[in-house]
Amino acid sequence: MSHQSNHHHHHDAVDGLVNLFIKANNDLNIVQNRLDKEFREIYPDNANPMKLVARIKKIQDELPSLKEQCRELLSAKQDLIDKARTTIVGNRSSLQRLQTSMGIPVTNDSDDPAYTNFNEVIDEWAQQVRSKTGKEAHEGSDSEDINKMLFSAIVEGT
Repeated sequence: MSHQSNHHHHHDAVDGLVNLFIKANNDLNIVQNRLDKEFREIYPDNANPMKLVARIKKIQDELPSLKEQCRELLSAKQDLIDKARTTIVGNRSSLQRLQTSMGIPVTNDSDDPAYTNFNEVIDEWAQQVRSKTGKEAHEGSDSEDINKMLFSAIVEGT
């Protein structure tokens, strides 16, 4: 019989701890509900500290995925720029050779507004990449230099 009472005594201790944890959990829920009610009454919806903390936590959880998506977009943008530059420069050279072979005046780069605008966009992109990486612009910088800077910015931003 003493074995059973000892065994029962053990359960009483465990039961006491379980009840203590249940009470603590209930008390914490009551405090959370009171704070939530108080914050709803005091703060406008977008300034509720509990909601702000929840939003910050959500943003922190999403940040790695967003960084990866940004890296992918930057890489795709640079790839598109590189391919567009190669295509446009190649087409431009072909057009100038055709103009020469037909005996018509060759259009200068500065006389072609579309080509000039394209180069301005490329230069702006290169400047943005340089400003993010802290690299200075050099005359004659090519797309490979920009790609290296972009890669550097992505790696260092991790």
